[in-house]
Amino acid sequence: MQAIEKSEVQKLIDQFLNEDVYIHIETTNGAYATHNDPSFFNASAFIRNARIRYERGNITGDGPFRVGLKMELGWIYGEGLTHYELDEQGRLLMAGLDHTGKLAIAFEISRTPFE
Repeated sequence: MQAIEKSEVQKLIDQFLNEDVYIHIETTNGAYATHNDPSFFNASAFIRNARIRYERGNITGDGPFRVGLKMELGWIYGEGLTHYELDEQGRLLMAGLDHTGKLAIAFEISRTPFE
């Protein structure tokens, strides 16, 4: 993965406009942190292979970035994104890495389901 270049990621987001696509979104603030500190409050979200169609997609911010996808009946968005790649299967993979390099958010778009 490479550091997000806003204009390049915008072009990649636009490649999926008005198509049925699959979304993978995963966030965590340390899912296993409660094993080390029982008082630590853990929050996370996980969505895999939700099929959507978006009519507008935007990347905003100066870094870390926010990506929003506008659907007919609402929005999906993720923030804290720092890195991206278009993989060999044509999937847009975006991630937010914290200051230690650990994954805080994954936000991925694909024309085929994630395995």
